Amino acid sequence: MENNKIKLLLVEDERMLAEILADTLSGRGFDVRLAADGEEALSLWRELKPDVVVSDVMMPKMDGFTLVKRLRAEGCRAPVLFLTARSATEDVVKGFSVGGNDFLRKPFALDELIVRLQALLGRLGAEDESEEFKIGRYRFIPSAARLSIDGHNVTLSARESDVLARLCRNMGQVVESSGLLMELWGDDTFFNLRSLNVFISRLRHHLAEDKTVEIISVRGVGYKLRCR
Repeated sequence: MENNKIKLLLVEDERMLAEILADTLSGRGFDVRLAADGEEALSLWRELKPDVVVSDVMMPKMDGFTLVKRLRAEGCRAPVLFLTARSATEDVVKGFSVGGNDFLRKPFALDELIVRLQALLGRLGAEDESEEFKIGRYRFIPSAARLSIDGHNVTLSARESDVLARLCRNMGQVVESSGLLMELWGDDTFFNLRSLNVFISRLRHHLAEDKTVEIISVRGVGYKLRCR
């Protein structure tokens, strides 16, 4: 493996799709290892410690959600992108709650998958490590994805941190949903809008201890973070 290649664990039980994805990604700077189910993936993760994980949701032996829950419990901090043929909001919510960072709905364009992976992997390098925000009683450090209040720290997911950072940089102003989606997801489809809405809901929960802080929905436009 070349030293500059990104280690990617691809978990997909459709063999033909897995081979097509592996071949394409291998030519785009990734060192790809394949697993056909969650159990095999868990074993490979322990051996490889990949930089990023791409996992199907519906698989035999161990589904993608269970796999990622196990990975996070074992200390895996690599970003995880779920591949799914389903688009129900409850599936999106569950995926993020177990530690997923992004969703891509099947069928998808290979270029879109690569853009999503680049966005996930480029996030930390793009952050200003000295950047810090005060949100009411909260302190938020994007580079560490850390939100703190009264000595209590919460580590946000990569996507939660990205969304909150953009709201903080535009405090008191409306941030358009379409702009957020294009910047973070690469497109503004309805499926990705559902994902954004899930993240906003989770951020509201994280910020609930300070009643002066609120994320306001501007119907049909976007969101605004403000402190009263």
